[in-house]
Amino acid sequence: MVMRNWTSICFLLKQASDLKHLHFSHQRFYMHIFLSKFPFCPVICTEGLRSLHTSNIIKKERKTREQKKFKNIIQFRPKSKQPTVSLWKGCNAFDIADATKRNLDDVFEAISYLENSVHYKDPGIEINNTSAILGIAKRLGYRVEFVKNPKLEEVKEKSKDLVKRPPPDIKDLVKRPPVVAIMGHVDHGKTTLLDALRHSSIVSQEHGGITQHIGAFTVNLPEGQITFLDTPGHAAFRTMRARGAQATDLVVLVVAADDSIMEQTLESVRFAKEANVPIIVAINKIDKDFVNIDKVKQDLLNIGIQVEDLGGEVQAIPISALKKMNLNVLIEAILTQAEIMGIGGDPKGLVEGVVLEASLDTLKGKVSTALIQRGTLKKGCILVAGTAWAKVRAMYDEYGKQLTEVSPGMPVQVIGWKEFPLAGEIILQADSEKHAREVVHYREQQKMEEKMADDLAVIEKKAQLHNDKYKQERQARLMRGRYRKERNYFREKESVEDNSPFLSFVLKGDVHGSVEAILDVVNTYDYHDSCRLDVIHSGVGNVTENDILLAESFDGIIYTFNVKVPPEVKKLAEEKDVLIKPFNVIYHLIADVKAEISNRLPLVEEEDVLGEATVLQEFLVKDKKNKIPVAGCKCTKGILKKNSLCKIVRANKAIYNGPIKSLRHEKSDVESIKKDVECGLMLEDPEISFQPGDIIICYNPKSVAQVTDWNPGF
Repeated sequence: MVMRNWTSICFLLKQASDLKHLHFSHQRFYMHIFLSKFPFCPVICTEGLRSLHTSNIIKKERKTREQKKFKNIIQFRPKSKQPTVSLWKGCNAFDIADATKRNLDDVFEAISYLENSVHYKDPGIEINNTSAILGIAKRLGYRVEFVKNPKLEEVKEKSKDLVKRPPPDIKDLVKRPPVVAIMGHVDHGKTTLLDALRHSSIVSQEHGGITQHIGAFTVNLPEGQITFLDTPGHAAFRTMRARGAQATDLVVLVVAADDSIMEQTLESVRFAKEANVPIIVAINKIDKDFVNIDKVKQDLLNIGIQVEDLGGEVQAIPISALKKMNLNVLIEAILTQAEIMGIGGDPKGLVEGVVLEASLDTLKGKVSTALIQRGTLKKGCILVAGTAWAKVRAMYDEYGKQLTEVSPGMPVQVIGWKEFPLAGEIILQADSEKHAREVVHYREQQKMEEKMADDLAVIEKKAQLHNDKYKQERQARLMRGRYRKERNYFREKESVEDNSPFLSFVLKGDVHGSVEAILDVVNTYDYHDSCRLDVIHSGVGNVTENDILLAESFDGIIYTFNVKVPPEVKKLAEEKDVLIKPFNVIYHLIADVKAEISNRLPLVEEEDVLGEATVLQEFLVKDKKNKIPVAGCKCTKGILKKNSLCKIVRANKAIYNGPIKSLRHEKSDVESIKKDVECGLMLEDPEISFQPGDIIICYNPKSVAQVTDWNPGF
């Protein structure tokens, strides 16, 4: 019995010594309880179990101090990636060669490995087997992404849109009125010239004495009809001038004899040259004293306009629009130029034209001023302009007279638009309303795809920047021997509050061209860091209740240009505390926008200098146990005041800026020191010492309103 016990004990002791191979603490625990029953075992068990593992994780061996000095750089082998090419079912050898940038010999060598390569000996044969296309691309070292056949898609897309007809045969052309654009600098007499030609008084009706729309008029003369386009000369209406030059047969460039060549004159010449339109120069205001016509002709030569008197081909007619001098000579020059050009129009077939202007009439609805360039416009025609279409309900001339048909070269007001056509859009006739809707839908889809492509480009650019940043951080971690990114317990802010000043406004105008011109000027604003400028909404027509609610939501104001505000809308604006500002001259509106921006800029602190003094000598004065420096100085400019601030300037650098503690003249404390009087001056900061020659500038701080640096160009 004793022997059996000793045998069991020895066996258990052997097990206890081997327990270092066990990895669970509960086995050691139960073994220790069993062995402790024997009187001599607790010590042996304690010694035997001391080396046992109590954890199933084997710890990594600690690095020595020398090993820690070396970085364990992590390196990965670069991934191999085959380039991808876009191919389609039905492509041929030429298409594969273009996509892979290989020559035909390489493509045919890859085709030769196909089982049925004999079928593809001709490079123009279509390959409809996708497995064959994949095999050829794989041999050339590419992966394939299958797409739709772009050739079929291109043909299909072209058939959906409306396009201009091919140029007409010369024998189909009939004589039509020449379209003449009157262009030039602001206030050089363009509209006065038109008034003289059509015996009207447009100038007296224009706000601010300047043209702010494109006016289209047909003038009946004994010599024949001429269609005139009166374009604005103001700097803000650059787009209108460009549009007028593109829609015209020739340009009459009005140059004032007393001003000669100005900024918008140069711009008009450039637009005419870009449109490849001939120019006739009308040198206006020759009735004024001390004008030099020869100088104007020389100035024209300097900008590339060589008139006939100087050996060129450009006609230059001296006129006075106000006194109606030489107008018949100008008309004769226009008709002669038109005859030389052989101007004609095709009155047959589908209508083509261009939108000059668009407006909202309370009685007629959406109205466009258009110039017909081809075909004959009649009531009931289906027209498409950009993403707007119309079934012509009525047509009017510039005098408000209703027309039954309009031939090429004639301006017309078209009624019946479902949406506003944009000025400058090409007008094309559709076969039916269904066809017009399909064309508009297709164009809207194209615009949406273009916008999505632009947005995608922005997103990809941001993603690329993020990817580059990630790669830099990852490379830095690998160089440090760390594979995992260090955890960041502080979440980054997803949005940052913007408390900077801003101006938001709604813009409503009488015609699309005016709204476009104002927005062109607003887009020149580039000081959003100081004050953000936001156009919430812009449109044509009177102010509506929705405009009031929109302005209220954005804490904005409403600018109107040549439009009325209905009484009920005005009442709602007062209730919602929305400011409506009406204008009829563009530069007055822009000036007010500048003033509103300036009013929102924060005040800046400026120094109102009272006087200056020069330090003659420093004195040390006892104050209790301390010695405080005092400046013995002389006032050289203005006046020194005790209750103001002062600045100590030494070698063009301010060493102190703060209050004055004491100001003394002789032995008396004083509140101020006048010019050429000596005094003692003590500062609040006793650490500041003085040197002879220091300048003391005495000033009062004041808050001054800022003015925006924005220059809209006029």
